[in-house]
Formats: sequence, structure tokens, C-alpha cells
Amino acid sequence: MKSKKILITGGLGFIGSAAVRRAIKDGHKVLNIDAMCYSANLENVASIEQHKNYAFTKLDLADKAELEAAFLEFQPDLVIHFAAESHVDNSIKNPLVFIKTNIVGTFNLLEISKGYFLSNERDKSDFTLLHVSTDEVFGSLGRSGSFNEETRYDPKSPYSASKASSDHLVRAWGNTFGLPVKITNCSNNFGPYQHYEKLVPVIIRKALAGEEIPIYGNGSNVRDWLFVDDHIDAIMAVLFDGKLKETYLIGGNNEISNLEMANLICDKLDILYPTPKPRRELIKLVEDRKGHDFRYSVNCKKINKELGWYPKTKFDHGLDKTIQFYFRTQILEI
Repeated sequence: MKSKKILITGGLGFIGSAAVRRAIKDGHKVLNIDAMCYSANLENVASIEQHKNYAFTKLDLADKAELEAAFLEFQPDLVIHFAAESHVDNSIKNPLVFIKTNIVGTFNLLEISKGYFLSNERDKSDFTLLHVSTDEVFGSLGRSGSFNEETRYDPKSPYSASKASSDHLVRAWGNTFGLPVKITNCSNNFGPYQHYEKLVPVIIRKALAGEEIPIYGNGSNVRDWLFVDDHIDAIMAVLFDGKLKETYLIGGNNEISNLEMANLICDKLDILYPTPKPRRELIKLVEDRKGHDFRYSVNCKKINKELGWYPKTKFDHGLDKTIQFYFRTQILEI
């Protein structure tokens, strides 16, 4: 594969940094743009930060002038847009931050990309902007059925509403201005380097520390879990081989309730790192989150059929790798 110049927004976050590491490994040149908010972590890219093909610029997508300067200096062939505020709880407490980053930031990136693409300064026939989104834009499912690319948008939280808005902006810039865009909507990711506020790291770290493990409501809410490296495989497949103006759903085909996830992690930790009392006793059901979606399920037939992508990582193996990562991290912090 010919080396490309790839601009990646949000490349210090959990999923974005996995894409940065993968792109460098594949021989591409990468400019990582990140505002370095609380969920960003330079350790996520420590393994490649000295690489000759890697560069990092700290800036906020809401600052259009700085973003445009960095964009035009790098002259990207491709853009992968990960940058977003993503924690639902935080969106309930402070939705304005989500509007600023997820909507205004995306608008700025689209406007700059449009001007760049339409200019005649160089050949940009292969230029593509891939917008990475979430299955939460589709709302909540009952006990049956799955989301697909034709599912009507029905966001329930300020977070999912902001991501739905950004999805619509990307489609509009593709249809109105001819900007070469693609969109992916993924299910819940898990794996090493995920921020501590997310469900899987919370369960692991609380269980290792012998602290109470909070689970919303009665724990019956169901999520489809996708190992982060499989997600990046899908991202790269869509980036290079997906059709323009198309949307691709990406899921792990691993549906499990939040309570089942907590029990499973506790049981695994009891085997790997035994304690006098079963860690399941640490689990506590707490007041439910406002507007808590009951279930997500993703139909991946389109990306399976068109791009030949399937998740490679067995759920159990991915969970073991994740547990081992946080165990090592927690030991180092003590």
C-alpha cells in the first residue's frame, strides 16, 4: 500500500491512538491533532512518538484558525475524525462542552476540508474524510432487532444528539459541496488504553482495588462489545476501500448485559488474582442514569459483504488482554 499522509483528530484518545499506532505501523505519515482534554493521554502514543513519520499538534477543533493552519501545513491525503467528547454522564452534567467539540469542531473541520479539497493547488483526487461515530445515534432497542445503516436516528442523550448532529453535517457537506466523506458507527469499544471513566476499566480497577463496583439500575442494559483493534481494522478497510458518501456499521457481535459484564470480570480476576472474598460481592446496583438506553445491537452485514471485514478477536481473549493491561497499570501506580 502506498504511504499516505493521514491527519487524525483525537489521536490521544482511546480509539484514536489505536488508529495512530496502526497507521504508523502501516508506513503512513501521521499528524495527530488533539486538544489534550482530561481523557487524552500521551502514554497512548509513547511507543511511536519518536517515529520519523509521526507529528503531534495540540489544538482545539473549536479554534478554526489554528486548525486550518495545521491542516494546510500538513496537506493531508486522508482525514480520520475521532475527536469528540464521549462520556454520556458528562454530557448530562455539561452538554455545552459536547456542542462545542462534537458539533462546532466537526463543522470547522468540514469547512477547512471543503476549502482544501476545492482548491487547485495540488491533486487531491484521492482525498477522503472519514467521520467516526457511534451506534448511540440510533437510540435504544428492545430485546430483539439490530441497528443497520437504514435505521432512523433517535438519540436519547446530549452526547448521542451531538454525535447525530455531526453525522448529519458530514452527510450535508458530502451532498451539498461534494466533499468526499464516509461515516462509520461503531458499538461499544473495549481494550487497553481506555479511559478510566468507561465501564470496563471501572469494573476492573474497582475490583482490583477491592472497592465498590457501581452498576446502573438493575444491570440489565445490554451492549455489543467490540475489541478496539478490530475496530481499527474496520476503520482502515472503510478508509481505503469503502464507498464515498456511504455509512458502515461496525460491531463485535458480543452482546452482554452490564451486570453480566461485571460478574464475568470479577470471576476472571478471582481466578487470576485470588482474594479471600469473591469480587462479585463488590458489585452494587445504583440509581439509574437519566435516559439510559436499554440495548444496542449492530448489524454488520454491509461491511462484511462489501469489505470482507469481520472481528478477529474472541471476546474472552480481548477481555483477558484488557484485564492484564489494567492490572499492570494499577501495579505501576501503587
